[in-house]
Amino acid sequence: MRCLGIDYGTRRIGLSYGDEIGVATPLPALVQSDAAQRWQALAQMIQQRRITDLVLGYPYNMDGSAGFKAKEVDEFAARLQEGFGLPVHLVDERLTSYEAESSIAKGKRRAVRASGLVDSRAATLILQDYLDQQQPPISMEDEI
Repeated sequence: MRCLGIDYGTRRIGLSYGDEIGVATPLPALVQSDAAQRWQALAQMIQQRRITDLVLGYPYNMDGSAGFKAKEVDEFAARLQEGFGLPVHLVDERLTSYEAESSIAKGKRRAVRASGLVDSRAATLILQDYLDQQQPPISMEDEI
């Protein structure tokens, strides 16, 4: 299993990588100004890392309903599935960008946001959540 975590945005796409070890690590975000260039860079990343699963953050509202960007993410998920033929797993991304941004000093947030660092940190949180769900629970008998 080689997973690519994705925090989708219309200007930036945050990325992270994880495998059967179960630890998500951030990758450089795709920040190209042209959407076609971002798609090409994404395709290269998938090929270079021999990705087997795509894990995409899904924008739920706090009440559990689909967020305003959900339709856009649904379309992106369909494009990923069609373009790469890989499983696309949708994972609740509520508060991931907030959590990722809160670890950055307030005075540096604007500059850091443009770099895509926050987006890739959010993708890492999304992917880690997915990886954690894939691990079998540890029982007390395993500890003995």
